Amino acid sequence: MSSKYKPIFEVTRGGIVESTHYGNFVVVDSNGRTLYSHGDPREVTFLRSSSKPFQVIPFIEAKGDQYYHFTSEELAITCGSHDGSDIHVKVIEDIQKKVGITEGDLLCGVQPPLDESVAEQLKNRGEFPTPNRHNCSGKHTAMIALAAMKNLSISTYINVDHPIQKLILEAFAGMCKLQPSQVIVGIDGCSVPAFAVPMYNAAFAYARLCDPKDFGENRSAACKRITTAMLTNPIMVAGPKRFDTRLMQVGKKRFLAKTGAEGFFSIGIMPRALDVDSPGIGIAIKISDGDQKNRVRPALAIEILRQMNLLNEEDLEALSEFGPNLNITNWRNKIVGDSNATIQLTTEEEPLSVRESSW
Repeated sequence: MSSKYKPIFEVTRGGIVESTHYGNFVVVDSNGRTLYSHGDPREVTFLRSSSKPFQVIPFIEAKGDQYYHFTSEELAITCGSHDGSDIHVKVIEDIQKKVGITEGDLLCGVQPPLDESVAEQLKNRGEFPTPNRHNCSGKHTAMIALAAMKNLSISTYINVDHPIQKLILEAFAGMCKLQPSQVIVGIDGCSVPAFAVPMYNAAFAYARLCDPKDFGENRSAACKRITTAMLTNPIMVAGPKRFDTRLMQVGKKRFLAKTGAEGFFSIGIMPRALDVDSPGIGIAIKISDGDQKNRVRPALAIEILRQMNLLNEEDLEALSEFGPNLNITNWRNKIVGDSNATIQLTTEEEPLSVRESSW
């Protein structure tokens, strides 16, 4: 484990700490100023599915959503990691009809629905998962749609050297204020390129997505289309039981959220959410052990937003099933311990600038 990660979440039992999770987070505004950090904001890590809102930017900049007459709901699911429910699949199928493709064109593979109750429903109906049930099917459908619109190959759209993937890399790097050569590229679970950058730049990208004041008209309009779609249709971004969706519902269009695999989580805070003059703000969170049970990221995100005065008591009650403090119960439902985020927002460290973050 990297020494750059710091203790961030504790589980206690019998009055002592039983386990500790380590991680980093950084809060950056759209002016490039670091507001808060925990651990090393220069730590390089993959955003995984937190990159999805940026991966759809070239499609929107090419006016693909207008060309195919996408609804706001359809655009939102291209930015999301959906549950694979019947509602989600219906939206994906509607998009594919507009584009003139089928799920057989998707190269994301087959994945069981993320919602276990949906997976059980399929089993009871004697159905098997198909590519449209994959949480990334919206993103893949948008990639194919852009390739088709540009008369490019749709059979190789996942390849790193495909023109669509090159456009996506350029757009992502630009949002992070980096050069494409500064982005580490791997392959995601759904077979398309995945991006790793310093956490500072990931947070900065989310701040700029919410507050695209430094971009030209086309990029700025694309960012606004994405944030509006996600904030208006939070169920398309994840699902009714998922933290991403619940946080956006409680936030009432003040902030958007997007989970990434292996312990990554992003939040974008819209301008004027804190006060009339506050800029857009981005938050990047990384849990070093991958947070496979997803108990750390929600609790930590809630605690960060609480300390930033972005969640009131009513909001905290609505999100209480996710944290920031949760009881640990045994098989008889008796409380035997608790868990909580162990962080305190501080501005004591030297603020990190955009130039200092470059690597």
